[in-house]
Amino acid sequence: MRRSTISKLSFIKLRAPQAPTDRIPKVGKPAFAAFPSPGSLFHTISSNDATLSSWRTNECSIAQPLKNNHRHFSTAAAPLGSNEEFPSLLIKRDSIEASGAFAEATATYLDPDPTNVQDLANLMEKTQTGIVAHYYMDVELQGVLTAVKQSYENIGVADSLKMGDMAVDMARRGAKQIICLGVDFMAESVQAILHKNGFEHVPVYRADQRKIGCSLAESAEQDVYRAWLQKESEGNAALHVIYINTSLETKAVSSSMVPTITCTSSNVLQTLLQSSAQIGPNLKVLYGPDTYMGQNLQRLLQVVSESWDDERIARELHPMHNQASIQHLRSNLKVFPSGNCVVHHMFGASVVDTVQRHYDDCYVTAHLEVPGEMFEVAMIKSLTDDGVVGSTSNILNFIQRKVQEEADSKTSTDTSRLRFILGTEAGMVTSIVKSVQEILKATDQSKNIDAEIIFPVAAEAVTSTGESDDALKLVPGVSGGEGCSTAGGCATCPYMKMNDLDSVMDLLTMIDEGNKEPQLQKHLPPDRLSGRSIGDKSATDLGYEAILCMRSFMKEQRIPEDLCERVVQGQQ
Repeated sequence: MRRSTISKLSFIKLRAPQAPTDRIPKVGKPAFAAFPSPGSLFHTISSNDATLSSWRTNECSIAQPLKNNHRHFSTAAAPLGSNEEFPSLLIKRDSIEASGAFAEATATYLDPDPTNVQDLANLMEKTQTGIVAHYYMDVELQGVLTAVKQSYENIGVADSLKMGDMAVDMARRGAKQIICLGVDFMAESVQAILHKNGFEHVPVYRADQRKIGCSLAESAEQDVYRAWLQKESEGNAALHVIYINTSLETKAVSSSMVPTITCTSSNVLQTLLQSSAQIGPNLKVLYGPDTYMGQNLQRLLQVVSESWDDERIARELHPMHNQASIQHLRSNLKVFPSGNCVVHHMFGASVVDTVQRHYDDCYVTAHLEVPGEMFEVAMIKSLTDDGVVGSTSNILNFIQRKVQEEADSKTSTDTSRLRFILGTEAGMVTSIVKSVQEILKATDQSKNIDAEIIFPVAAEAVTSTGESDDALKLVPGVSGGEGCSTAGGCATCPYMKMNDLDSVMDLLTMIDEGNKEPQLQKHLPPDRLSGRSIGDKSATDLGYEAILCMRSFMKEQRIPEDLCERVVQGQQ
């Protein structure tokens, strides 16, 4: 029986769809030269063009302007109308307005039932349990967790890399077990990180006994991925750069075949640049399994090599690179051709067409995993700091920064509306709402600022829960299957949504009762590597080796020397 009851929330207002505003230049934004065609990612910068001051590597945002030649767009609230194609949430200082059924269903869960909040808080505190959750978690569950965190410290919502670090911090504060709300490889990684930090006695539990898969991670667990590694690693010295969103087993098997380092969507570009700078221009980089991210990186390197001169590359991209070395890196970057995330896969041509026709006045955010069409739109926007391509954290930071900049610079009493296309999984809107409202509440009340989060999915992207209660009829998703809409982007990750409030409460109840060990065993992460060896190394240690290499790189800003040596030795 479902515990949660959604009350009729007074703070959520349903608003009529609004017509997109005409493109009017933005106030106070320096200009850049025009692009030769809408499909171009960059243009070759001539001697008369404005130069771009810095490559924003932490956000994959290409440029900050130097030239004081302004273009402007209206910050006044757009009029109401009926031409909006996508559902959206309008975030105000003390309220939220929803447009479209998908947004209405999402908004309903952002202010959770107080009973659910208190029940979860009581059980977590009683059992001394910590919870780490991914940004893509179920919106209802995130809403309850966010409310509980106000009174209970051991809760964290983050991207997959930071979840492990949060779990270690919770264990140091006395958490007796950690519940990991994500897919299986995340629970597996959190457990490995706890073990490496001396917390082998702290169990990690998943919310569901069933396998919680991931289309992207599973694409690297097939024979075709190992065959691709074997084939591409022949010849030149090869380094395998593997996306962190893969299983520990994949990392272990890969490391046994080719020298391997893990990357995130935030540090993948710098990983490629630094490894080729240290090891040499003949380095072959094998990137996988995310095909779209790899292709986007290839495109980015190609445009830089064709558009930037040596001085600018050294100044703004990497001090040890020039046109020739970037061209070598692009030529030697081999991308696995058959891996994608079901969420980001749907942000393709149809979504881009609607964005370009109806949302040209908006900031565009896109995860690095999106298809190339969406990548180019967001990357073009990033040239003028009107967009960002990066990780979930990069997207959140970009939205926070834009709202804060508006709050700091605004002088009029007219309402400013900042509009953001959310080119990633809709679940992270919980963190966005919380962060934006914190900024708005800290801003002088005479400054009227709204932030609109636009979901590039079909307006009808909802599905019935089968509940009789009218307040529970709609939840984010679609009836078309797996939480995705063929008429728009992907609304929610079907795997992430296997973690729900009822499952967490049931799990905490089992922990509290203290006599449910056989049942709790079924909630442990996959244990595919325990007791296994690959060659003369522990498979678990071999899997974690690639993560340690990345952590060393993040700390020292250099690829570990022993990894470089293994790459060179593999060539011999």
